[in-house]
Amino acid sequence: PGISCMVFQTAGSNATEVNNKIDDFLEEASKDFPKGIEVVKLMSTNDFLYASIHEVVKTLIEAIILVILVVYVFLQDIRSTLIPLVAIVVSLIGTFAFMTVAGFSINLITLFALVLVIGTVVDDAIVVVELMEVKMSEGWERTKAASYAFETCAMPLLTGTLITCTGFMPIFFAKSSAAEFASSLFPVISTALLLSWVISATVAPV
Repeated sequence: PGISCMVFQTAGSNATEVNNKIDDFLEEASKDFPKGIEVVKLMSTNDFLYASIHEVVKTLIEAIILVILVVYVFLQDIRSTLIPLVAIVVSLIGTFAFMTVAGFSINLITLFALVLVIGTVVDDAIVVVELMEVKMSEGWERTKAASYAFETCAMPLLTGTLITCTGFMPIFFAKSSAAEFASSLFPVISTALLLSWVISATVAPV
C-alpha cells in the first residue's frame, strides 16, 4: 500500500533547481516519518536533463571540430583556419558572459541555441579571410588587404547578421508556454552572431 505524487514545473522555472529542492524537502521530511514509511523516487527528469545536456555538449564539440576541418580543407592554410577558430571561441565565451549578465542558465534551450549558431558564427570570419587571401595572392600587402577586407565586408556582413537575428525575433515576443520556454533562443543566438560580426570585422583582418 502507498500513495503516489507527481510534481509539475511551471513555465519558466528551472527544472534542475525544482528537482533538487524536491529532493532536499523529501530528505528533510523523511526524518519525521513514522517507522516503516519511506519515500521511493520513481522518476526524476534530472536524469533525462543531464543525459540530454551531455549529448548537446558533445554535439557542440563535434560541430566545432567539423567546422575547423571544413575550413582547413577549403583554405589549405593553418593560420587562415585558426582565425575562424578564434572567432568561434571568442563568440561563445562572450555569449556565455552575456548569459551570465542576463540571468540565463545553461540548459537544453541555450545549449541548443549554441549548436544552431556554431556553424554561423564562423561564416563572417571565413568570408573576410578568404577575401584577404585572394588579394594577397594578387600581390597586395597585408595591411592593404586587411583594410580592403574591412571596407568591403563590414556592412554586408552586418546586414546578413541582422537579417539572421530577426528570423528568431518572433519566438522572443510570442505569448505561449512553449514560446516562454524558448524565449532565450533569440537573445543567445543574436549575441553570438553580433559578437562574431565584431570579431570578423576587426580582429579577423588584423
